Amino acid sequence: QQLSSSMPLLTVHNQQISWTPLLVLGYLFYLILGAMVFQLLEKQAETHSREQFQLEKLKFLQNYTCLDKQALEQFVQVLREAWEKGVNPEGNSTNRSNWDFSNSFFFAGTVITTIGYGHLSPTTVPGQIFCVFYALFGVPLNVACLNQLGKGLSAHLITLERWVQKPGRAQVQLAIFLTTGTLLFLVFPPLLFSHVEGWTYGEGFYFTFITLSTIGFGDYVVGTNPNKHYIPVYRSLTVIWVVFGLAWLALVFNVGADLMEKFLQLKCHKSDLSLAEGDTTKVDDEPEQPRIHIPS
Repeated sequence: QQLSSSMPLLTVHNQQISWTPLLVLGYLFYLILGAMVFQLLEKQAETHSREQFQLEKLKFLQNYTCLDKQALEQFVQVLREAWEKGVNPEGNSTNRSNWDFSNSFFFAGTVITTIGYGHLSPTTVPGQIFCVFYALFGVPLNVACLNQLGKGLSAHLITLERWVQKPGRAQVQLAIFLTTGTLLFLVFPPLLFSHVEGWTYGEGFYFTFITLSTIGFGDYVVGTNPNKHYIPVYRSLTVIWVVFGLAWLALVFNVGADLMEKFLQLKCHKSDLSLAEGDTTKVDDEPEQPRIHIPS
């Protein structure tokens, strides 16, 4: 009785000690693995691009002898600064403004959704100050909106515990939810982006996932090609798609996180039970000590 009454405390205590460090170690291992793979895949290509760029600069100086290396480096610096300020160096001054209403609406959406592509940012001090306070109130508003959308999307789904304990119809509902969302937010949009932007389907899918996961590298952004004519509401409609896609993908991530936590807790619980059974066997296997009666 004494052993069975102390089991819950032992189980909870072991869970707190065992699976949390395991999760942290797995997190660090995942980061290290990602760093190694990215380095393996990208470093050689970066070195090749850097060498190719230096070669092109040498060819440019050879063709235009009136320029020296310092003048060329200054021009490259001007191009880099223009790009950082959101000015596309391609084309001419008649390019569409980055701060018309459609583009400004798109930028506001990237701020409060925390995507932050990095291709455009305010350069004036008032604009930067307003951006800080706009994000300060806009990000919580965005989180609240996404939570409500997530509740609406998951209204016909049962809780994760019931799905795990009573598989059947719930699995079908979850499969329909995942399939429909995948088609609407991950499969079909790249087809549209590929057609409008001139990307491959793989590039469109890459942009779609990087956007909806709020990673937002900024290497692919819709509506930035100066050689293409976009309808005015194109980027505004993209923001609407982003909001609903964020709610769906956030719900998928939450389900995945819950499943991972339950898997770790289940493993730790089995380990605790095995340990407890071993302790019980050890107690049962111990020979009974002889009782010595000492007369008073």
